[in-house]
Amino acid sequence: MMTRLLLGRSLSALATALIPTTLTLAVLGATGSAETLGLVLACELLPLLLCLPVAGVLADRWPPQRVVLVADLVRCSAQAAIGVELLAGVDRMLDLGVLSAVTGVAIAFGMPAVPRLVVAVAPREQRLRMNARIGVATSLSSVLAPALAGGVVLLAGPGWAALLTAVLFACSAVTLGGIRTAANPERAGGQPRGAFGKELAAGWREVKGRPWFVASVLGHGVWHFTAGLFLTLGPLIALTRLGGEASWVLIVQSGTVGLVLGVFAAPRLPVRRPLVAVQVAAALYLLPLAALAVPLPAWGIAAAYAVAMFGLGVLSPLWETAVAEEIPEAALGRVRSFDGLISFASRPFGLMVAAPLAGVTGTTGLLLAGAVLVAAANLAAIVRIPAARPLGAPRR
Repeated sequence: MMTRLLLGRSLSALATALIPTTLTLAVLGATGSAETLGLVLACELLPLLLCLPVAGVLADRWPPQRVVLVADLVRCSAQAAIGVELLAGVDRMLDLGVLSAVTGVAIAFGMPAVPRLVVAVAPREQRLRMNARIGVATSLSSVLAPALAGGVVLLAGPGWAALLTAVLFACSAVTLGGIRTAANPERAGGQPRGAFGKELAAGWREVKGRPWFVASVLGHGVWHFTAGLFLTLGPLIALTRLGGEASWVLIVQSGTVGLVLGVFAAPRLPVRRPLVAVQVAAALYLLPLAALAVPLPAWGIAAAYAVAMFGLGVLSPLWETAVAEEIPEAALGRVRSFDGLISFASRPFGLMVAAPLAGVTGTTGLLLAGAVLVAAANLAAIVRIPAARPLGAPRR
């Protein structure tokens, strides 16, 4: 079952990573308008954010493999509809926006169910390794997908790229939907339908009752916000002060290498306090922000970004595993939906406000402020982290 879980998550990650490039090329090819592209992409993000709290309740109420199955089938249908429309030469932006919104809703409902699926399938002592393998698949997908989608679009058109995405989601649905898991004893017998609001409130109490989780998630939200600043201002500085596009490509590719190496290293590091390691890893993002503020030569920024992304690679599987061990399984979907809400909202906000803020403060001041903020927010959370318990150890 663990092999099936890894295969299904790999297929889903690749399909998810294909969507932005396919949509971008389809919309720009049809309209040439960056504003229209922004609206279509926002049509996916806004429903995702609105639906996440509800999705967390359903992820805890129903078997996770069924939730993931339905979510992937909906995404498959939406991408197939986009592909058929593009192949028919219709190119109606309203249709693409509606289908992107459907995709966003499906992402929202599938996302909080995944941690529960990992918990249900992987034994406690193997969860870190499983989360690391899923992290490797996700990282590689983020690297390969733009090239794959771009190649298919150039050779056959964006319609076929959308249909390829639909096929991958269908394969993911069949793979993950067929996983058999033991029934959750806390959910045996089902839940009364009238308890939905109470379950939503109970999920918030689970979050609020863990100050370490709230502080950590807020720190991660700051990380995503400052990543938005870096990814907006970085290309501009590279073009104007670092010698052009090649310098930015060097920086980005160095970060990708660091990310993959970090994910590989995570289960092999002798980490005694995983939650502390997570916060220190997040604080490392101060390095590329400060390097870009100076700015250092391109190779210096690339090295700093590689270290920061190595930290992200270590952070992700450690966080997934540690949270699954600290949060009761019956509440895991609701708690993780809060985590996802903060993360998904913060980065677009950083992307949106980077240029206006830089116009007021200057790029150097904004980047240095971001460096201080990301380090302070994540290191401050350490004081709220509970005493260490080795990953995989039974709960006391």
